[in-house]
Amino acid sequence: MSVIPMFPLGSVLLPGERLPLHIFEPRYQALVHDCLKQDDPSFGVVLIARGHEAGGGDVRHDVATTAHIIGHESIGDGRYLLECVGGERIRIDAWLPDDPYPLADVRPWQDEDIESVIADTEFDTTWARVEDLYELIGRLESTENIATPGFPDFLSLPISAAEKIWSLAALIPMGQSDRLDILSAPNARSRKTALDDAIENVTAVVQFRLQP
Repeated sequence: MSVIPMFPLGSVLLPGERLPLHIFEPRYQALVHDCLKQDDPSFGVVLIARGHEAGGGDVRHDVATTAHIIGHESIGDGRYLLECVGGERIRIDAWLPDDPYPLADVRPWQDEDIESVIADTEFDTTWARVEDLYELIGRLESTENIATPGFPDFLSLPISAAEKIWSLAALIPMGQSDRLDILSAPNARSRKTALDDAIENVTAVVQFRLQP
């Protein structure tokens, strides 16, 4: 276990996902200042269960993701622009006093079983559902003349099943509850089930909005 700085947000950060941040609150200015002294500047990102991002006094979940700072720019008055990327999942064992910023005693949260239990062919149906969803989103956005962004077909790349799940999850415009379910899944298979459920939920919403 180790004590690390924490950044409560109104959104879930998934492993491998990019996270841009504008740091303006004094407590998080201090957090970034301290993090940038490290060889690998990083902190934990946790979803707020109740409350707001600014001001403190929020209630937080107990599963989080490390965020590694891969780029930063000081923009005056102690403020920063950060570019971060999600690292490993972590469990929060205890919250410490916010002095001057949130701190928690955490430990890495590894999957309960090996990821190889998921065969590459099992992603074919999930990928087809993602393509169908983006086609529906394109139809929905075409009424407002908004271009639908493309997405890479990375399933043929030599990456692990776990990485494929995280990468697919980052493509889906799902709610934070679904994202938290995926982050909190105990192993790769249950995580893929949570991802399939999230795709189904978003597809149903888009189909409803497409009804005349």
